[in-house]
Amino acid sequence: MFNPYLFSAIFYLFIALLMAFDLALVNWGVLPGYSGVAWLRVHFITLGFVSQAVFGALPLLQAARHGAPRPRSRLDIWALLNAGIVILLVGIPIVNKALIFTGGTLVFIAAIMLAVQLRGIARAGQAQAQKDWPRRFYGVGVLFLLVGVIIGTGYWLGWSAPLRITAPIEAHVHANNWGFLSMVFAGILISLAPDLLHRPLASEKTIRIIFWGMVLGALGLVSGPWWGGARSIPISVTGLIIHLIITGVLVAVTWQAFRAAGKLNVGAWHLLLAYLWFFMPMLMAPIVVFHLGSIPGERIEGVAPQALIYGWAMQFGLAIVPYFIGRYLLKKENPQLGGSKWSLALVNAGAALIWLGIFLKPYDAALWGVAYALLGLAALDVVQRQWRDLDRA
Repeated sequence: MFNPYLFSAIFYLFIALLMAFDLALVNWGVLPGYSGVAWLRVHFITLGFVSQAVFGALPLLQAARHGAPRPRSRLDIWALLNAGIVILLVGIPIVNKALIFTGGTLVFIAAIMLAVQLRGIARAGQAQAQKDWPRRFYGVGVLFLLVGVIIGTGYWLGWSAPLRITAPIEAHVHANNWGFLSMVFAGILISLAPDLLHRPLASEKTIRIIFWGMVLGALGLVSGPWWGGARSIPISVTGLIIHLIITGVLVAVTWQAFRAAGKLNVGAWHLLLAYLWFFMPMLMAPIVVFHLGSIPGERIEGVAPQALIYGWAMQFGLAIVPYFIGRYLLKKENPQLGGSKWSLALVNAGAALIWLGIFLKPYDAALWGVAYALLGLAALDVVQRQWRDLDRA
């Protein structure tokens, strides 16, 4: 069955790797840099690669879980999402308010339509799970995405003051990462475990704890920068601690499940090591919040999201997207997670060098140049492998 989302995901990943190579050349002084392009590169991964994979995969996972017929690709949702993404990718660098509003609105509508589609699939299924935890993860994740879209779009349109958002960029990033992506990634791990490992990822009690812990942690991390001021610090810190602990539990049960099934392969290590770069900015949060150490908090805030998105979000996608392509496009009997020893080494070395550049300011340009070159090569390795498989099919 044709799934435009998966093809779009590979396309955006290809663009993201080109942008990574471009950023390497900028840091080496070969090409000039332009304001606004740094966030554009990040959005090629979040709005582009990862969102395409999520919007394409969730209906398929939901149908499989509920015994419903495999849903046809909703080209209306795909068109709205991609039109919104393209308009945002044009509007953000040039700070065009009309384009940003239009693009944000289209993505918002597409997210609502996805939520409605997932609910419809669950109702149409023959196997009505009493405790459909993945759908709860997906549903809450989409709600955080909607909040992130409102905050992000409103930042450019002057909505922050009426909405009383003290730190809109921080709240936007937290809603998208600690809310949307964290919840959806956890739901995907839970959904894939029976097929990949022939066993549940964890007990229902553990999954319930993970769900509510992530919800509370994300609420604290979004509410803190929204309200701002001294009163917000306890809220943010509490949310941070809860999210750290609960995500640690998720990683631990994932490692245990893959190990018990004898499936600790390259793809599994992509998933597990991705969370190392998820933890890094959270562990550095005290430096930013309480101004500890000699490293300026602004420097960490400005650069750490790059390592987070490339090291965590992109790396997670490098493992998951090839699995969905193998299962739903190539009809493989035993699809596996994506990645290779090369991509595993390259993407993690690249993320490590981004962090190293934060602390070694005199050498940051050289380190970041190498980092983005390695990240581009990691993405290229996965893209060429998927292209080769599709070409053979």
